[in-house]
Amino acid sequence: MKNIEKIAQKLKIKKYITTYGKHIAKIDYNKINKSKKGKLILVTATNGTMIGSGKTTVSIGVADALKLLNKKTILTLREPSLGPVFGVKGGATGGGKSIVVPSDTINLNFTGDFAAISAANNLLCAAVDNHIFQGNKLKINKVTIKRCIDINDRTLRNIDNAPFDITAASELMAIFTLSKDLKDLIYKCGNIIIGYTKNNEAIFAKQLKIENAMASLLIEALKPNLVQTKEETPTIIHGGPFANIAHGCNSVIALNTALNLADYVVTEAGFGSDLGGIKFFDIVSRQNKMYPDAVLLVTNIPSLKYHSGKAYKYNSLEKGIENLEAHIQILKKFTDNIIVTLNKFPNDKEKDIQFIEKYCQKNNVLFSISSSYDNGSLGSIDLAKKIISVSKYSKKKPPIYTLKDDIKIKIEKILKEVLNCKNINYTKEALEAIKIIEKNSLNKYPICIAKTQFSISDDKNKLGNPKDYNVLIKNIKLYNGAGYICIYLADIMTMPGLPKIPNYEKIKIDGEIVKGIE
Repeated sequence: MKNIEKIAQKLKIKKYITTYGKHIAKIDYNKINKSKKGKLILVTATNGTMIGSGKTTVSIGVADALKLLNKKTILTLREPSLGPVFGVKGGATGGGKSIVVPSDTINLNFTGDFAAISAANNLLCAAVDNHIFQGNKLKINKVTIKRCIDINDRTLRNIDNAPFDITAASELMAIFTLSKDLKDLIYKCGNIIIGYTKNNEAIFAKQLKIENAMASLLIEALKPNLVQTKEETPTIIHGGPFANIAHGCNSVIALNTALNLADYVVTEAGFGSDLGGIKFFDIVSRQNKMYPDAVLLVTNIPSLKYHSGKAYKYNSLEKGIENLEAHIQILKKFTDNIIVTLNKFPNDKEKDIQFIEKYCQKNNVLFSISSSYDNGSLGSIDLAKKIISVSKYSKKKPPIYTLKDDIKIKIEKILKEVLNCKNINYTKEALEAIKIIEKNSLNKYPICIAKTQFSISDDKNKLGNPKDYNVLIKNIKLYNGAGYICIYLADIMTMPGLPKIPNYEKIKIDGEIVKGIE
C-alpha cells in the first residue's frame, strides 16, 4: 500500500488533498480542472443471493486491469454502511486479490461522512420539533422528516413521534450524493419537505432557515475520499445510499472529479439492473447528463442456478438463465453497450461457463469472464479489452418516460415496460400521496423504485424472469430535495433489522487489525 500522497501525485492533485493518516485523503474537488471527460463504465448485476453477486470485486478487478493496460483509470464506489457490515453482508471493499485498502478503516466509520450526514439530518428533525414547541408559526400539522442512524435497529422503526430510517435510506444521503457542489447541497437541503399543513400544503426546510446550518456540518464530508486498490489503482469512495430503497450510487461529485482526472472511470450501481442500474440511467444520468459508455452486467453460476427455483431444486442453469435474460432486456431499454461478465468461482464447471457464453452469443451480447477474486487484475484483462473496444461506440437511448408525464404514467412505464408487471395496485395511502404531490405541483420528477433486491418483481420468491405479475404500491414519498419520487413496493423497509446470526459475531480484534468484516 503506497502513501496516499504518491497516489495523488500520479493524478497530479497532490496540492489539492488533505490527508487522513498515511493512506486516506480528502480531495478539494472545487480545484480540479473540469475540462476533461473520461469514459464512464457502469457495473450492475443480475439478482444475487444473500451474499451478493460480486459486483464490487469485479469493479476493482477491471479497474486494476485497465490500469495494467496503461489506461489512466479511477474506480469510484459507495461508502460502506455499518448496517450491512454488522448485519448480513459484511464489508464492501471487495474480496480476494481485488480489494480496496485500508479495508478495515473504510468499512468502520472511514472519514466520518455518515456521522456528519446523520448529524445534519437529525439537526433538521430537532429544528422541526423546536419550531412546533415554540408556537408552530408554519402551522405544521403532519411531520414527514425522520431521524436516522447508521445501524440496523428495528426498534427504532416505530418510536412514537420520532421514527428512524437507517442513514443510507435517508433523503439527506440521497441529496448528499446527488449534489453537484456545496451551493447545490444548500439548495437541495432547503427543498426538503419537512411536513404539511392541515390543508396538505408542503412546508420546506428553508422556511426554518436551517439549510445553511445543515450544510455547515457537511462541508468536509462533501469532499470525496481518495484511497487505492491493493494494486494501487486510485479509488474514490464517497456517499452510500442503499439501492433497494434509495438510488444506490456513489456521489455525483466523486464521478465528476474522477471523469475530469482519468480516461476511464469504473463505477458501481447497487444491487441489480432492476434497482441501481435503472436508477443510474433514470436519475443520475438524467439530472447530470452523465451517460455510461459501457455497462457490465455481473452474474455468477450459483445465483443463476438459484433462480431456477424450488421446482428445479435451485440447481438448473438452463432454467436459471432466465434471470440473465431479464436483466439483459432491462438494460437494452437504456443501452446496447452491454458486457455480460461472469464472476468466476473456483468450482465452476466448464460446461456451465460455455453454456452462458453460447447464450450470450445467441443473443448478440458480449461475454467475458472475471476471475479477479483469485487473480487480481490479470483475471479481468479480456474484460478490460472489451470495455475499451465497446466504449468507443456509445449511443444514448431516449428515456422511458418524460418528466412531464403524470406520476401514474411514469410508474406504469417503468413497472410494465421495463419490469414486465401486468397490473399495478395502489393502497389508499399511495393514492393520497399522489394527490398531495400533484396539489403542490411537485410531480415533475423521476421515479425511484424501493423494492426487494432478490427478484425483478416486488416478491423475493418470484425468481428467474417473472412476467404478468401484480404489483402493490404500498406508499409513495416525495424526496423533493433529492429530486425524485420514491414508490414503495410490498413490505420494503427503510430501517432494516439484524439477522438471527449477525455478522458482528464474526468480528475479532487482533492487536489493531479487525478480522471478520469481509
